[in-house]
Order: sequence, then C-alpha cells, then structure tokens
Amino acid sequence: MAAPLTFAIPKGRILDEALPVMARAGLVPEEAFHDKGNRSLTFGTTRDDLRIIRVRAFDVATFVAHGAAQAGIVGSDVIEEFDYSDLYAPVDLDIGHCRLSLAAPANVTERQAGASHMRVATKYPNLTRRWFESKGVQAECVKLNGAMEIAPALGLARQIVDLVSTGRTLIENGLEERETIMQVSARLIVNRAALKTDPRVGEIVESFRAVAAEAEPA
Repeated sequence: MAAPLTFAIPKGRILDEALPVMARAGLVPEEAFHDKGNRSLTFGTTRDDLRIIRVRAFDVATFVAHGAAQAGIVGSDVIEEFDYSDLYAPVDLDIGHCRLSLAAPANVTERQAGASHMRVATKYPNLTRRWFESKGVQAECVKLNGAMEIAPALGLARQIVDLVSTGRTLIENGLEERETIMQVSARLIVNRAALKTDPRVGEIVESFRAVAAEAEPA
C-alpha cells in the first residue's frame, strides 16, 4: 500500500478561504482540525491516503519543495521569495488576494526614498532585493518576521516591503503605500518529482483545476 500523501496548508490569512476550496476538491480535514484549542500540526482527512499539516506559510513552500509534503497551498509571494526549482504552482486558486508593496513614512520624500542605496525592512529579502535591482537600486534588506510597520519609526529602516490588503495598518502607523511590487493570490503547489512519480498528485492537481474552472465567471 502506498504511503499517505501529505498536503501542507498555511496558518493565518489564507486558511479560512482555502478550506472551502479544498472541500470542493475532495480534501476535507477531520473534525479535530476545527478545534481552536487543538495545537496539533498533523491531521487526518476523509481520505485514508491523505493527511494535512498546518504550518507557517513560508514552511509550506519548504516542506513541498523538499518532498516532505507532496502538495499544498501558499501565496504567490512565498513562491516568488523562495523560487525553489523543485516547486511547481499549476493552479491559481483566486483566493487570498492582497499585494506586496513598498511603503514609507509620509514625511519621507520621493527623492529620499529613491536614493541609490537604502535599507529596507521586510519579510521578503530576496524578492525585495531583486525588485530594487531591476530599478538600479542597491537595497540592504533587514529581515523581520513581523511588526514591520514600526521599523521606520525606530530608525531601523527608512522603508518597508510588506503585504497590504486594506492599507489600514500602514495608515495607523504613519506610513504611505508608495509602489506595488506584485499582486498576490493563493496557489496550489506540488513537488515536481512527486508529480512525476505518484499519479495521486496529478489527480489532486486536476481536482483543483476543476474547482478553479468552476469559479471562473461565465
């Protein structure tokens, strides 16, 4: 009997939108998954041959890229940050929409923000560095995992690069959105080797493709 497949899903903002999509694709977690007090990371599903792991978004990509999980759901921001060669993102799920943006304090002028060398606080150093390089700017990226918005006020960095949905958090911290680096949505990701060697992974891809097609406007 083949080993169970592992499907990685992210904690946080994408999860609530992902669960209905997963259900339509035939991936339904066990009841214990919905228990807010349950701190387990691994859960069974209504499929005997598939389990779910619930981890941080960045870790979803790592688990799938290295084959510890065969498939998962994660934002396109994470995919672009890591750019793993073993990761394949065949389906845009059209959920988890937001944008990755450059922001700065309102009192920082465009000239100051556009200096040829600058320090930027971000959770996405690779993506940020590549974006600035495309504009001929050398960016020193300070990696933070949270509380990005207070970095300029504390003098850690003049600008930040972070996910933005409504922009309210930026405004409340005296920041302005200056440029959109990329639009973000959640994607189905799979391990390339697993896709080639395990027909079940291909079946998962087709199931999610069918769900995405049903959601498209006529």
